[in-house]
Parts: sequence; C-alpha cells; structure tokens
Amino acid sequence: MRLLLVEDDVMIGESIEEELREQGYAVDWVRDGVSAELALKSHDYDLILLDLGLPRKQGLDVLIDFRRHGGEVPVLIITARDAVDDRVKGLDAGSDDYLVKPFDLEELDARVRALLRRGFGRTNPEIHYHDLVLNPATHEVYYKEQLLTLSGREFSVLHALMDPPGEVVSRKRLEEKLYSWGEEVESNTLDVFIHHLRKKLDADIIRTVRGVGFKLANKLNL
Repeated sequence: MRLLLVEDDVMIGESIEEELREQGYAVDWVRDGVSAELALKSHDYDLILLDLGLPRKQGLDVLIDFRRHGGEVPVLIITARDAVDDRVKGLDAGSDDYLVKPFDLEELDARVRALLRRGFGRTNPEIHYHDLVLNPATHEVYYKEQLLTLSGREFSVLHALMDPPGEVVSRKRLEEKLYSWGEEVESNTLDVFIHHLRKKLDADIIRTVRGVGFKLANKLNL
C-alpha cells in the first residue's frame, strides 16, 4: 500500500513516516499544500494523511479541491484543531476520519487499516482467498492453516495481490506500492520477492501475466 503523508511539522512527520514504514507501507511525505496537490496529480495512493494547518495552501482547501476533481482515495485528517466546528468542516469537506493531535501511533495504525479496508469495500480485517488468509493488523499470513514467515516486502506484495484477489496487478503498480520516493528499485527486485513467495506458498499460486504483471491463481487448493 502506498500512502501520502501531508505534514509540515518535521518531528511529527518523521515519527509518523517511520511508524507507517515499519507497518509495511510505502510513504511519500510532503510538507505543504501545493506539494500535496502535485503529488496527487503525479501518483496513485491508497490513503492520504492530511494535516490542516499547512504552508502555501491549507489542508482543508487541498481536500475540497481533491474531492471536487473526483478524488476518491480515503482521507484521514490529522490535526491539532479539536473544536467541534473544525471536525464538522473536515468531515463535510470529504474526509473519511478525523484524528486530533497528539495521538497514539497504535491508534493511527488502526485507523489507517480501517480506512484501507473501507476503501477496498471490506469490513472484515482478514482477507480470505481459498486457502490463503492475510491479516493486515497482525501481519500474519496463513496458507492451508499453516502460519508463514514473510519479510515486510513479501507481505506487501502478497497484500497487493490479495486486495482484491484474482485481479491482475501490473508490475509498475506493485513497485509503486513497495517503494517511496528516493528509494532505489533494481530491475529484478520484484521478481525476487515473487520467487520467494512462490517457494513459501506453492509454485503455481502466483501467475505471471506476460507483458502486464501478476495475479493469484483462480484455485489455491493445489
């Protein structure tokens, strides 16, 4: 999953970015409203974490313009503005949730997971696909009722392939979900992760769609 963090406070931004990356997300961090709009025009994101008090363009205006132009990505407002009127304005402008600073990072993680589930049309935190069960909250994956040991990047690749399962995911989209700005991506890195997953699952579970990307097999009870 690739997230956009819009936060001008360096200390807060660093702690949120570190936490989200530890949870396996690719995070792009910008520090003003204009840069946020440029990022949204250039990349696809699964979730936006948006501060309201931003330089160059206020967060509420960024949100209003994003929704006005058809943006449908879930938005979590993170702000020190705790007045009821501010909450109402944020929610009415199109945010999906509102979190007041200071907040516990565990609560932030839970709200991010909930919004991502909602964005994909799910209510159950676990993702089931035949013999595969993936839990984004605990970072656990079971295959044929056996708990697997996956690296963070392996988990992220499998998560992207399972949400929703059975659809072809392009190589470019998988790489975008794995890496943030400034991270160097070697040409065969994704293939290495796919190879490791096939060894830990079954060789035929992840199918290569030549010239396009990868998908999960229609039947996993191999």
